[in-house]
This record gives sequence, C-alpha cells and structure tokens, in this order.
Amino acid sequence: MPADAAVDPLQPAKGAANRALDKLALVIPTLCEAENIGGLLNSVRSVLDPLHTPYEILVVDDDSPDGTGSVVEALALDDPRIRLMVRKGERGLSGAVLHGWQRTDATVLGVMDADLQHPPELLPELLSAIKDGRDLVIGSRYTAGGDLGQWNPVRKLLSAAAVWVTWPLQRPHLRAKDPMSGYFMVRRRCLPEGAFQKSGFKLLLEILVRGRIQSVKEVPFAFGLRYRGASKANFKVAWDYGMLLTRLYAGKIGLGSHS
Repeated sequence: MPADAAVDPLQPAKGAANRALDKLALVIPTLCEAENIGGLLNSVRSVLDPLHTPYEILVVDDDSPDGTGSVVEALALDDPRIRLMVRKGERGLSGAVLHGWQRTDATVLGVMDADLQHPPELLPELLSAIKDGRDLVIGSRYTAGGDLGQWNPVRKLLSAAAVWVTWPLQRPHLRAKDPMSGYFMVRRRCLPEGAFQKSGFKLLLEILVRGRIQSVKEVPFAFGLRYRGASKANFKVAWDYGMLLTRLYAGKIGLGSHS
C-alpha cells in the first residue's frame, strides 16, 4: 500500500463498535527506539495493571534496524498483551497508528510516543475520563497546567501557529487547545467514517474535525525531554501537515471530499 494511501480503521473491528469499555488497545509507534521501548513498556504495564481493565499494547515498528523489534519480542514472550507488528517499506506515525488500530477489536483506542516524552503516569487519568463517558481524552500541553517543556522560543512559536490555524476547522463546542497532541484515547465508535490520511503525524486533528465526537476532555501534562534517540521531525512532517490542512479546509468549504 502506498505510504500516502488513506485507510479506514473501522473496518477490521468486527463487533467492537457498540460495546461498552471492554478493552483498551494502546498503540506505540516505533522507529529506532531500542533504548527506550523496554523501559516504556514496563512503565505502561505498571500503571495499567492496577486498573483491572483489559488492555493490550501494540508496538508498531517501521522495520527499525537498531533491534527495537527484538526488545519487544523478548518482553512479549512473557506477556501476550504485548504485540509486535512490523511494517516493511513504510514510514509515518499516523500510518503506524492506523495499522495497529485496524488489527485489534478493542473498543477504546489509544496512542502514545515511544520516546518517553509522554508520561505513562497519565494513562490512568485518560482512561478514567473515558470510563466517565468522554468520547475523546487528550494529553494536553496547552490546557491549564500543561507545559511544552524545554522547547526553544522558535519551536514554541511554530507550534502555537500550527494550533492556531486549526481553530476554524474545529467545531466551536468541541475545540481542543492541543489538537496536535500525539497522546490520546478515543472510543472506536466515535472515529469518522471513511478513510484517514495515512501519511503525517497529526491523526488527532482529523479525528476532531471529522469524528463523531460528542465530548472532549483535555488532561494537562508537561512534555518531557527525549531520553535517548533522535527526533523524527523534519520537512516531510511539515509538508504532510500542510497537505492535511488543505484537505480538511477543502472539505469544510465543500471543495473536496474528506476521504
């Protein structure tokens, strides 16, 4: 499948759409995260286990050459709730997340980064909001109490501008302050019908604009420093975001299809 193809994460989830909270599927996309992923998986399990909610962790790896897959496989041998999925010849966070969501029957779908910038300790609060009836719960850097961490002023300005241009796209009563977050949970039945843009990093924005969302909660967190490894941000990420905005604005004013 081409890297920029659109995919529909609803199709494989047979029978999952209308059930209550039966299971959480947390997708962790990886690319060269061998130094981070083992510790992260242990931390995630340590905070989710006491909640007594069925869950699985789907590590979707873009064929990392650094042994990321081997680390995950070793842990999965002792815990079947950890599943490794390897994509060959593909790149992109959104595509990796959708790949995982398509391969689970969980009724609640989540995503977090593998680089330890998203604190696992926030997961119980996100899940609690879902159990309280929210359709979408976002780990937010921009809501009261959130923090961008040690970003330089230029990066903070660019991030603020990227958020600002989403404001007209979002529904007035459901606007999120951090529509660029990569740390969130959503009910599967609230995902939009039709295909998502597979390339890029900003899946949450598409859910906010096109999804069947009736309630949103933002939970503040402070964006951490990458523990090890290199950032995946580059010009292509910015390009993909620009293309997503173009498509969403075209759909909003009736010049094109969302799908």
